[in-house]
Amino acid sequence: MTNQPIRILLAKVGLDGHDRGVKVLARTFREAGFEVIYTGLWQTCESTMYAAMQEDVDIVGVSLLSAAHMTVMPEMIRLRTELHIEHIPILLGGIVPVEDHPKMKDIGVAAIFNPGSSTADIIKTINELATRPQPADVKTAIADYQARKDIGLAQLLTSLQQGQSLNGWTPPKGNATIVGVTGAPGVGKSSFIGKLSTELRSRNLRVAVVAVDPTSPITGGALLGDRLRMMSGKPDEGLFVRSLASGTVQGGLGPNLADTVKLLDGYGFDVIFIETVGAGQSDVAIRELVDHVFLLVMPESGDAIQFSKAGIMEIATHYILNKADLAGADRTEAQLLGVLGDTKPIWRVSTISGQGLPDVAQWLESQRKTA
Repeated sequence: MTNQPIRILLAKVGLDGHDRGVKVLARTFREAGFEVIYTGLWQTCESTMYAAMQEDVDIVGVSLLSAAHMTVMPEMIRLRTELHIEHIPILLGGIVPVEDHPKMKDIGVAAIFNPGSSTADIIKTINELATRPQPADVKTAIADYQARKDIGLAQLLTSLQQGQSLNGWTPPKGNATIVGVTGAPGVGKSSFIGKLSTELRSRNLRVAVVAVDPTSPITGGALLGDRLRMMSGKPDEGLFVRSLASGTVQGGLGPNLADTVKLLDGYGFDVIFIETVGAGQSDVAIRELVDHVFLLVMPESGDAIQFSKAGIMEIATHYILNKADLAGADRTEAQLLGVLGDTKPIWRVSTISGQGLPDVAQWLESQRKTA
């Protein structure tokens, strides 16, 4: 084992209408020093296991409150085999009759927790299960990458994050348009990327997303919640999403991000988005890694003086006036235009109505590079 935090993916599979319990667990696991990837409500077996493969997690935790375990869990195990990620243990939490526990264990569920199970016991089990070594070495992962198997890309990304040597191998040079997406916390970066990615996929462009969230300076854990804004019930082989914790890296980025982008570029994506941690005025490091910087602002998020300040405002190559369906959008756009004039594009976007997304996608499509 390395000193890297345990990565656990938590999923609500099925039609349960609330996720209060799993959100409490997500925060508890973050406080225990884990990197927690939460995928949100109403996920399918397919979307959950495909996400687990892309994220190359150590553990998958499934929450069920609808007594659907006899249907859902065999399908989860089948998909785990199909995706060649049998090494990832699957934990089940929810309303599971005690008499069904042996059946769950027999099909391959690593552990079952009912309401009332202590978080200490759950954390202890996760720590024990996550000590199992990954089966694939770097040589195998490189071969899978070269064969365009997503599991190879996922495992090489993990190797980079863990600081492992790639034995002198470097990925080929690709032709991706690389876009940094930055802005203040809550401005809607993840939702924007998710909806824009869907628009780009409708144009048959292959898209990769690296979403960075902050690491706790106290526990070393992280809640990586950006993926839930981009998940759909049906996996899309042309959309690859990887969640990263910032670690000790400053500027809104994460560790080994330049090499991460090279791996994705060499894999053949047309567009790569790097979503920064919710950024402040001085978080400008993203400009060193990308071709373009999209800075998201929202109505009533500043005035002409604020928009004129040095730092993050001046590194943007394009401005996205997000949540443009909200009151104050006209005033904010006028203030931006007053500062920028016609020197940089400003796109009005609403992820609710879809406004502006085709325009941004059309521009990105026009930026496609050729070999």
